[in-house]
Amino acid sequence: MNKLFKVGLIGAAIALAGCQDDAAKNQTETAAQASASQVTLNTEEQKVAYAIGVSMAQYIGGSLDQQQELGVSLDRQVVLAGVTDGLNNASKLTDEQMEEVLVAFEQKVTQLATEKRDAEMAKVKADGDAWLAEMEKAEGVVKTESGLMYKVVTEGDGAKPTATDTVTVHYRGTLPTGEEFDSSYARGETISFPLNGVIKGWTEGLQLMPVGSKYELYIPSDLAYGERGAGQMIGPNTPLKFEVELFAINGEPAMDDASAQ
Repeated sequence: MNKLFKVGLIGAAIALAGCQDDAAKNQTETAAQASASQVTLNTEEQKVAYAIGVSMAQYIGGSLDQQQELGVSLDRQVVLAGVTDGLNNASKLTDEQMEEVLVAFEQKVTQLATEKRDAEMAKVKADGDAWLAEMEKAEGVVKTESGLMYKVVTEGDGAKPTATDTVTVHYRGTLPTGEEFDSSYARGETISFPLNGVIKGWTEGLQLMPVGSKYELYIPSDLAYGERGAGQMIGPNTPLKFEVELFAINGEPAMDDASAQ
């Protein structure tokens, strides 16, 4: 239903912003209050009509809230007047005028949204770089040419995997804030996957680990999920920390099953 309103009534309503004088706005508000007090919902048709109106208002309200976050404030009473005029085929703007206004408005909102997103991504990148710089100073942390950093917690004595191998591991992934976003420990079982099918930081980091090792990996965003991020928790430009234990390469463990749990 929201898609139905987006092109029709909502577009006309938003296009009318700024085109109503104070007297007309007061009249609209009074009329709306009077109309609301007289509404009855006794029949199925009345309930459907009312539900359509509420659904339209919720969609418009959500759109206006989003635009206000970008610094664009539209008068809701003028929007209401536009809806009323549109329903009564009494628009104060021609179709051509509405299209012109809406296209220009969409371009403005798109530009503001892009600027806001770029600023947010730049801040996350700066915060992430600062976090990585702090991790680099920690005792025992080694930085590779790619920018990946790791710390040996336990050094194993088994073989090291190659990029085409399948590894069996336990891991815990956290954000720079310390918030955990994924963990095989929490699921209670190890996981196996090919090293050439994961993020670059894992592909590189696991090849440094002999079987039986436990490392901490500090992965810059360009070796993780980059500007696209991943899911709801891992935003764009976010560096990641992983604790990883390597148990087996291609199903061949360096220890018995009991000690690998």
